[in-house]
Amino acid sequence: MTLLATLDDADADLTACLARVMAAVLKPGDVVALQGPVGAGKTHFARAFIRARQGEAAEEVPSPTFTLVQTYADPLGTEIWHADLYRLTHPEELAELGLDEAMREAVVLVEWPEHGSPLEGALTVGLEPLADAPDLRRITLAGSEPHWGIMTRLPAMARLIHRAGWAEARLIPLAGDASSRRYFRLVAPDGRSAVLMDASPGVTAPYVAMTQWLRALDLHAPEILATDQAQGLLLIEDLGDDLVARVLETRPELAPRIYDRMTDLLVQLHGHAPPDFVLRLDGPELARQVGLFAEYYPAAAGAPGKGAEVAAVIKRLHAELAADMPPVLGLRDFHAENLVWRADAPLGLLDFQDAVAVHPAYDLVSALQDARRDVAPEIEATQIARYVAATGVDEARFRAAYALLGAQRNLRIMGIFTRLAQREGKRRYLAMMPRVWAAIRRDLAHPALAPLAAALDGIPAPTPEVIEGIAG
Repeated sequence: MTLLATLDDADADLTACLARVMAAVLKPGDVVALQGPVGAGKTHFARAFIRARQGEAAEEVPSPTFTLVQTYADPLGTEIWHADLYRLTHPEELAELGLDEAMREAVVLVEWPEHGSPLEGALTVGLEPLADAPDLRRITLAGSEPHWGIMTRLPAMARLIHRAGWAEARLIPLAGDASSRRYFRLVAPDGRSAVLMDASPGVTAPYVAMTQWLRALDLHAPEILATDQAQGLLLIEDLGDDLVARVLETRPELAPRIYDRMTDLLVQLHGHAPPDFVLRLDGPELARQVGLFAEYYPAAAGAPGKGAEVAAVIKRLHAELAADMPPVLGLRDFHAENLVWRADAPLGLLDFQDAVAVHPAYDLVSALQDARRDVAPEIEATQIARYVAATGVDEARFRAAYALLGAQRNLRIMGIFTRLAQREGKRRYLAMMPRVWAAIRRDLAHPALAPLAAALDGIPAPTPEVIEGIAG
């Protein structure tokens, strides 16, 4: 058993807050052994955990000292067992109580576990009152690191939530993005909500800097409510669940209005010089990034060695078609999954920490050649014309650069999707490949991209057979 984390000087509120954070990450088959002397807060911890899992359906949670076991329905799809083994007379009684089976299928919280047989694979939560401050306790988390490594993050998460005044909030896991970041919605008893971003230690500075820059321009990046940047934790404004992607699915008639708003947001953003702390996504960098395509896709598609000239051609074409236009800030993943529809209020912005200084067409391509969904050709044409009219850029050169950046971006995506499938077993992205390839073919139809079309000659399209081969 490995000591994973500690939480010192925890009062009753912080102890309960840690329990609520833990409730957001445990799954069926997880067993928690609650250790500590009488009055250490074991039942207090278990009660906060169970009520957080149950949410609006929360029940009273009495101590199971006399019943030995209490069971609770869990809206997340499993049962919660709360056991107290203090009065257990023999370890064999565990089987009689049904705990052996529950430990395979339910979330199990066990007080006084030392009175039973060893709980194989359990997470041990030790609660030890401080000698000089009995209302405070030291909490230790210990267990097998391969299984319980996630627990190392929980004390810092609890401290930030507690310090920010959200100690009584439930945490609900939210769907993450393709990165290692995790997100949780906090829901307070009074109905307020916020979002906790759990990133890696020391990596949130770009997000904070970009948030401040965007908000200074009256663009609606989520307000930062509290931070622990050393731990990679941010508590931010909750913009809600109305992602543009979901609104487009449920109310497709709003598409023209939504895409008008997206284009207008880019026009507003591009009226300001980019900050000096972002990466310059110029021709050499675009060429380097598109190297992912040549490295992964041709060989996976049965054409090893093809596409070796793609990066060099893109570098040359960028110098010819795009390098003369001053760069603007590109949010980089500017598409329907990262924007929140807020009716007449400004669009909410998500996932912008990797912003770059780049040609103005880059984010427009990101929005209109979306790997995840089809964008009607007439909407794409309308929005290109809308951007050109609003900014006064040279239309012919802008359209050529748009085609080039579309091809570069989509080729890179093809490489990323192939790598995700082959290296990480993430095959769900392969279904998007035909849409991405179709966008590449449309971009290559621009006469200025004839050299790039030649460099891609002989590379197979992502047919069902090719995709099956990539998936292995």
